[in-house]
Amino acid sequence: MRKRLLLAVVPVLLLGGCGLKSGSPMVDDVSPGSVGQGEPLKGATLTVTSKNFSENIILGQMTGLVFKAAGAEVLDRTNLPGSISAREAIINGDADAQWDYTGTGWITFLGHADPIVDPKKQYEAVRDEDKGNGVIWLPPAPLDNTYALAISKKNNAKYKLKTLSDAAALAKKDPGAVTICVENEFASRDDGLPGMEKKYGMKIPAGNIQKMDAGIIYTQVSESNSCLLGEVYTTDGRIKAMNLDLLEDDKHFFPNYNASAVVHEATFEKYPVIAELLDPLARKLTTEVAQTLNAKVDVDGEDPHEVAKEWLVEEGFIEEG
Repeated sequence: MRKRLLLAVVPVLLLGGCGLKSGSPMVDDVSPGSVGQGEPLKGATLTVTSKNFSENIILGQMTGLVFKAAGAEVLDRTNLPGSISAREAIINGDADAQWDYTGTGWITFLGHADPIVDPKKQYEAVRDEDKGNGVIWLPPAPLDNTYALAISKKNNAKYKLKTLSDAAALAKKDPGAVTICVENEFASRDDGLPGMEKKYGMKIPAGNIQKMDAGIIYTQVSESNSCLLGEVYTTDGRIKAMNLDLLEDDKHFFPNYNASAVVHEATFEKYPVIAELLDPLARKLTTEVAQTLNAKVDVDGEDPHEVAKEWLVEEGFIEEG
């Protein structure tokens, strides 16, 4: 599974009947806006969770705030370590809802080697197969948090690269020009650098490949000449903040990682209105919106909960007070 930049959010620890759990009550004074009218979740007590990187925490906070505005009591168990922890919480019923990614579901959780190129068919395949695990996938957002290669606008003024095919052509024409910074995992995975090179007929000399932490890659691509290209995630806020251009994956090598709300099956059977509450959010959550929201956390240092609430209020989904 893909590594992510971790955000240090320290949860409150609560002792529950089934052992040590993390979480805290969501106490915001929010009310329905365009969603949650009539408080259809009044009387419900729901737990939201997330993985431990900024974007997923923001999405988890949005879900909790919408549930709260719709009348539910909400326990915040966001920021669980790794993909598996949040996934298991949903399967076991320790949490009711989170956001996950179609590519992660298809490849990491369901064990398929090859992604489905069409994002709609990818979602439908995950939705249908994972229902057998007691997991309900709601319709996905346009937000696609997949891999990409980035180049600084400064360097791209010279090379004018638009696609990965352009990068492959440059590597063939001038092998010394194409240096690349990647994470260790990306450097060895079939759905990372080796597979990308094979798909695009690209051969980057070993000496031109530098391995480093994900956070450093953005800085190296933006501010130095040691990395012409760098592995990034398409919704990362630092792409805009650091003036990077993304190269189009014109041969559709990387899987689709569309964000989708997932719900524990028993919870969804009891509260099917959850689909109506979260669908308007999903429709608004584009890759560009995610970049902006993620930048507020990862670049500006804002709190994910406040970023989530501010966006929901601005979009009219909920109201404060």
